[in-house]
Amino acid sequence: MIEPEDNGQAFPASEPQPDTPPAQPQYIQVKIELPARKPVITNAILVITILVYLLQMGSQYLLGGDLPAFIGMKINPYIQAGQLWRLITPVLLHGSVIHIAVNMYALYSIGRGLEQYYGSGNFLLLYLVAGIAGNTASFIFSTANSLGASTALFGIIAAQGIFIYKNRSLFGQNYTRLLSQIGMVILVNLMLGLSPGIDNWGHLGGLIGGLAYSWFAGPFFQLDHQTYPPRLVNTTPRQRSWIIAVLEVLVIGLIVALTIFSR
Repeated sequence: MIEPEDNGQAFPASEPQPDTPPAQPQYIQVKIELPARKPVITNAILVITILVYLLQMGSQYLLGGDLPAFIGMKINPYIQAGQLWRLITPVLLHGSVIHIAVNMYALYSIGRGLEQYYGSGNFLLLYLVAGIAGNTASFIFSTANSLGASTALFGIIAAQGIFIYKNRSLFGQNYTRLLSQIGMVILVNLMLGLSPGIDNWGHLGGLIGGLAYSWFAGPFFQLDHQTYPPRLVNTTPRQRSWIIAVLEVLVIGLIVALTIFSR
């Protein structure tokens, strides 16, 4: 009688066979297309601001005084008298070459990237609302004359921080580091603003104005899986930017009116 050959481990018929290890999930790297827009508004603000400064220099050379600054800078008694355009025109005016160089470098560095996500119209509203909010705060809390784009620039720095926070899933583990860097930039600049001759109230106002606008009207991106490769889509309704901008300006206008009538 021939005995069956032992092939190794045998399992009784009554015992189940061991489970097969589950297959490991396969991951496919997919390239996500980010919004690609030209920074039209950022470039336009750069050009216009530089041209206005050239007018300031030409006025000083030809007339012996800075006529554009006299017409447009934040001067409280003139705002009190009804010249409300002085709550926005200071963002186009600067007091020196260093002043405009620092501000325009900041605008170029931050604005070009942020505008790609916001879109041109939304970014312009952000810049204007932050500038108005900053000059309004300066009008209320500071008696000194002031000019410069830093009111609006603090607003777009705040907007960049809000954008990273709201879209933190896109940045992975880097988002905390990026937010820390932005927070440090804001803190350092506010501390520098304590120096004489710097309008820190304008900085704070622009910061708050930009923060409020970007929180309610800033872009929030999600993946659109109906396309291949998937692309990022801004789910914030377009009309919300105008609604938030109008509401902010109305609130600012009410504050300005109460300030004027109470003085």
